[in-house]
Amino acid sequence: MTFLQRSSAKGVPPVPFETEDNNIEGVADIVLLEPVTEDAFVANLKKRYKHRRIYTYLGNVLLSVNPYCDIPIYTPEYIDRYRSRNLYELPPHIFAIADDAYRSMRDRNLDQCIIISGESGSGKTEASKLVMRYVAAVSVKGHRIDKIKSMLLQSNPLLEAFGNAKTMKNDNSSRFGKYMDIEFDFKGEPLGGIITNYLLEKSRVAVQPPGERNFHIFYQVLGGADVSHLKSLRLSRNPEKYRLLNNHDSYIADTIDDKAAFLATKAAMEAVGFRPEEVQEVLTIVAGVLKIGNVEFQPVSNIDGSEGCLLIKEYELRDLCDMFQSPDSVLQTALTTRRVEAGSEVVAIEYSATEAHSARDALCKALYSRLFTWLISKLNENIRVENHGKRKCLGVLDIYGFEVFEHNGFEQFVINYCNEKLQQLFIELTLKEEQEDYVKEGITWTHIDYFNNEAICDLVDKSHVGILSILDEECLRPGEVSDESFLERLTQKLEQHKFLETRLGRRCQNDKSLAHDCFRIQHYAGAVTYSVAGFIEKNSDLLYRDLSQAMFACNLLLLKSLFPEGNPSRVCLKRPTTAGFKFKHYHVSEFHECTNEEPAYEESQLHSVCQT
Repeated sequence: MTFLQRSSAKGVPPVPFETEDNNIEGVADIVLLEPVTEDAFVANLKKRYKHRRIYTYLGNVLLSVNPYCDIPIYTPEYIDRYRSRNLYELPPHIFAIADDAYRSMRDRNLDQCIIISGESGSGKTEASKLVMRYVAAVSVKGHRIDKIKSMLLQSNPLLEAFGNAKTMKNDNSSRFGKYMDIEFDFKGEPLGGIITNYLLEKSRVAVQPPGERNFHIFYQVLGGADVSHLKSLRLSRNPEKYRLLNNHDSYIADTIDDKAAFLATKAAMEAVGFRPEEVQEVLTIVAGVLKIGNVEFQPVSNIDGSEGCLLIKEYELRDLCDMFQSPDSVLQTALTTRRVEAGSEVVAIEYSATEAHSARDALCKALYSRLFTWLISKLNENIRVENHGKRKCLGVLDIYGFEVFEHNGFEQFVINYCNEKLQQLFIELTLKEEQEDYVKEGITWTHIDYFNNEAICDLVDKSHVGILSILDEECLRPGEVSDESFLERLTQKLEQHKFLETRLGRRCQNDKSLAHDCFRIQHYAGAVTYSVAGFIEKNSDLLYRDLSQAMFACNLLLLKSLFPEGNPSRVCLKRPTTAGFKFKHYHVSEFHECTNEEPAYEESQLHSVCQT
């Protein structure tokens, strides 16, 4: 974990808050910093970090520097210290932000939203947990209320097990975004909540970057389930035996005990209302994903000269069929052929080995991502507010950090677009509206110039001419389409945009730092180069109907819920929506609901910003 919270640390006395000295430990609020320059800003963070002051205010925004070590400032004593205190009465702390938001909601009847942003690995996940823990500690007590609090808190280990993974920057990195809306009555008693998830990084199921792991739950099951349980799941304890886990020999996360985490995950599922049979079905599907990943195909030559495929490791498929309660032939046929309507006839087309492997990986990703969505839905059923009386809300938005890697693909493109929208929201709610209010009220003030990233957001999401629209058009148009044809269309339509660069355009024809199969966007946080490889496939997000029908035909009841489109009696002629469309219209639009609530900000920073 990169941003540790420990209430059991003993023998390390906290620094008394009353002794904080701005001259020695740096300025606690950047607003008071002189001069206001980037160098002075970074130097101030360094000074505070050296004195174990990881929090700094910027007005009503809280900046945090990830210490990557245990600092005992989250104990019950600290919770009591910040309870019902004014925001600037004590030194900066995430508990101060949480307390201010909670009391504003309870006492001033204002819905609140705490927005947590920052680079990947900067401590956002831990920050959101600390907010929830603080609110649970200071809100009203009672048996029914304590049960609701427990369910809300226990949602964290469950979501982390299925949605987090070890990355190069963080052993517990969230690979999805979430917005938790906690609802309270007029007395400040928690009534329940609802969780919205954003864009699980499902490509991780099939392949992980070097040095990274798949989602935690796979390793938890192998490391934590007892022998009889593993046997019932047709699994062995060694992760090396599973193709989806042995891409780069990264089996161990130094700061994670997979066995203990598995017990915590099972306890969390029971605490939030999952029945034992539901827990077993979920783990059966997790095991099934590993089994499908082990199915292999070898190429064969057909009589007509075309390439077909032959299934090998049939025992993996037999185990899978037993677990999913399906005839062997149904799954084998769906994994090796697909049916195509040709006029009034239905023709079976045999996959090549490469196509079969792609279909296998698509099924693994679909199974896991749909299971994750079902878990969120089930969790919401159990924590949703039952009564319909008047209530108030405190939301916590924990969204992906800005990502820049050596290789950036479709996932980074969507994640960074999300961060652009979040930055736009920040600008609108803090800078633009504040200065507009000064003008309306006739207040004498000095205008502050700031970078407005609206043009970058329009570059990505503007209807008909934005990158997402161009990508959707390319995915859905008839004829041969490819990642290369998408890049060509992108260049044709947006070559003159000042925040976009491609080698196909005249401006960058001789820019050797930009590969021919890439485009570069000048984001608010810096330039990022994206490879278009996989953009069409990942945005199309297709799963052949044969595979959906094979899953629906299984007698494992949960699978029927996960693949309703596989019902043979269900005919759907609607054009499938793309991943980009869903994210833009269903998820990003929900960010703007935050504008209906009073925002508080927690901006996490990486440890490296304070290294000397």
